[in-house]
Amino acid sequence: MRKIAYCFLAVLFISNSLFAQEQAPQTGHTNTNKFRQLYDQFSTPNMYRAASGAPGTAYYQQQADYEMDIVLDDKNAKLSGFETITYTNNSPDVLSYLWVQLDQNKRSQDSKSPLIESAELDPVFIPEDFTNTFLKNSFDGGFNIQEVKETNGKPLVYKINRTMMRVDLSKPLKTGDKFSFSIKWWYNVNDHVPERDRSGYEFFPNDGNRAYVIAQFFPRMAVYNDVEGWQNTQFWGDEEFALPFGDYKVNITVPADHVLDGTGVLVNRKEVFSKQMMERYEKAKNSYTKPVLIVTQEEAEAAEKVFSNETKTWKLEAKNVRDFAFASSRKFIWDMMAVKIGGKDIMAVSMYPKEGNPLWEEWSTKAVASTLNTYSRMTFDYPYHKAISVHSKNQGMEYPMICWNYGRPQEDGTYNSRTKYAMMGVIIHEIGHNFFPMIVNSDERQWAWMDEGLNSFLEYLAEQDFGKKYPGALSEEDSVFPSRRGPVKKIIPYMGGNQDFIAPIMSKGINAYQLGNNAYGKPATALNILRETIMGHELFDYAFKEYANRWKFKHPTPEDFFRTMEDASAVDLDWFWRGWFYTTDWVDMGIKEVKQFYVSSEPNAFMKELMEERGLTKNQLRPLVYMVEEGSEEFDKSMDGTGALETVSVKEYLMDNFTLSERQNIKNPKYFYQITFEKPGGLVMPIIVQYTYADGTSKKETYPAQIWRLNDNEVSKAIASEKEIISIIIDPNEETADVDTSNNTWPRQEEQSEFDQFKQK
Repeated sequence: MRKIAYCFLAVLFISNSLFAQEQAPQTGHTNTNKFRQLYDQFSTPNMYRAASGAPGTAYYQQQADYEMDIVLDDKNAKLSGFETITYTNNSPDVLSYLWVQLDQNKRSQDSKSPLIESAELDPVFIPEDFTNTFLKNSFDGGFNIQEVKETNGKPLVYKINRTMMRVDLSKPLKTGDKFSFSIKWWYNVNDHVPERDRSGYEFFPNDGNRAYVIAQFFPRMAVYNDVEGWQNTQFWGDEEFALPFGDYKVNITVPADHVLDGTGVLVNRKEVFSKQMMERYEKAKNSYTKPVLIVTQEEAEAAEKVFSNETKTWKLEAKNVRDFAFASSRKFIWDMMAVKIGGKDIMAVSMYPKEGNPLWEEWSTKAVASTLNTYSRMTFDYPYHKAISVHSKNQGMEYPMICWNYGRPQEDGTYNSRTKYAMMGVIIHEIGHNFFPMIVNSDERQWAWMDEGLNSFLEYLAEQDFGKKYPGALSEEDSVFPSRRGPVKKIIPYMGGNQDFIAPIMSKGINAYQLGNNAYGKPATALNILRETIMGHELFDYAFKEYANRWKFKHPTPEDFFRTMEDASAVDLDWFWRGWFYTTDWVDMGIKEVKQFYVSSEPNAFMKELMEERGLTKNQLRPLVYMVEEGSEEFDKSMDGTGALETVSVKEYLMDNFTLSERQNIKNPKYFYQITFEKPGGLVMPIIVQYTYADGTSKKETYPAQIWRLNDNEVSKAIASEKEIISIIIDPNEETADVDTSNNTWPRQEEQSEFDQFKQK
């Protein structure tokens, strides 16, 4: 056997070498191989960020601590505050100024944000849209900065550049030094509903109340790090945030009949809770299956009718958070339930007006609790003491320990499955953001996918867990939660769409044409494929958890994620990151052709031509295995009786080449195939193939993506089988996001092999 194989390979080597010489390129080219290393994209590892993807030995991050006194004027919808920031310079650099974010200036009357959007004049307008577009005066919701001072009262020089404010220091801030300064400010609170703003109020005309969801409400420190220095990119309105960690002490004064919750521990609960609320709270701390109402709907409806002129101050303190937000209204129903995470009790909390019921009272807090369990399993135990879901129209936004979520029934309390699933999905998604980016603190302003994509991937897992834990959450027609993002089929229309309106995942969020698909859907699908098809659960889950734990309470970059996933799994993924994240290529693989061969002891056409060229006779050759293709001229001649093709049993023909022990285990293939796979799409992916045999059995084989490493257009596999293959399917379970499955099967419906036709005759 070995001698026969050697002779056969030698013949092939000679012929292939001659062919290669004839086809040799005349000019050189750069490396365009899809499997080349990503060194051309990645920055060089250094003392701050290691090549493994872990924080380097000299990694640092700044700290910004806040003490704030906030007053909410409900009658005039005005928010004012006085804050003291203590900034710690942990960097090796000396700083002569600090950058502060003024995100509310996006709503100032001279805001440039509306001017960057292209708009055409519609031929027909709804009157309300026409009024809002052309007749309304612009809302003035920008910051009014009243003073910026050192803690000794000395004014500081500052310069406001749209949504950023530079504070010039009286003396340079050296490594390890702290600097404290104060800012006094106020702004008019906006109605967040019309333009789906992340912060503001919703006005309820039936009872004259407002429900406030307040965020980005105070001047916040920008990030300074080893990657960009100051991250002082302007806030145009759609992109999100980059923020340093710090400790917060916040006093919020609101009308006395409001209830309020937000980031941090409520340190004066006994002062702001009634005796009955305290009793319910203590009960909720021991309720793990059903939420306990702290404020009932009946009590909230009664409060809607009274507008107190008194005030009450709620005091919240938070350690090691990157931001602060709160919600306040006299309309809120309030419930809580304990959930056990890593041996600790966490409070799952919901706040919602009566307009959210009955949907919210039944499902919101359960969704919070289930989400914390799934995310903690996939990353790390949730470190904070609570997680709050607040119902707010047209909202879906996240902050540490608190988030705003949509999903409202009709006025009569009825709702359909679409409303229910949307509400559950957004709660799971926004609660999940506590992990990414509130703890694994990526830069949303630069890389929207690092929080939205990773979070959407985990949201998919959490939704499936939620549907299993609470089957009553599913509608009658659904056996599993109908996730919007994550399943592979959901992303195919986008990836196969118009390339003029698709950007790579590795694009700044504000520059993405379709942010939902670009930053949420595609990366979620990519990670799902990575887990299910390429790495497997065990390797993926270990590496993903390693990334989360390496970078919790730190500032990772995309490269830190990419490198960690490889470092912790021993799976080379450069080809995957390049294709899925750095390009807009799509997946399209197919079966180009299938050829069937038979074994003959007589020289075939290829060998006859070679023998003639070299003046050899059959007797001068060692016994060789000759492959004759079905449908070839010599095959057809043998079928009608005029040829000399002699098919043989491989096992018998080659028996003399094996020892007795080898003969007992030798296979006896009767069918030989050469299958050519093609790849019209640009993305390289594993070829997942299902072979079905004439006896009704089937076999699935996965050829790793590296099969494309030497030929990016087509590859072939030689198959020796003891059973006849009657059909071949690529990607039978739709795992690869193949945009065109019309070429994924053999035989095509309209095709029938010549040999099948011959047998039918």
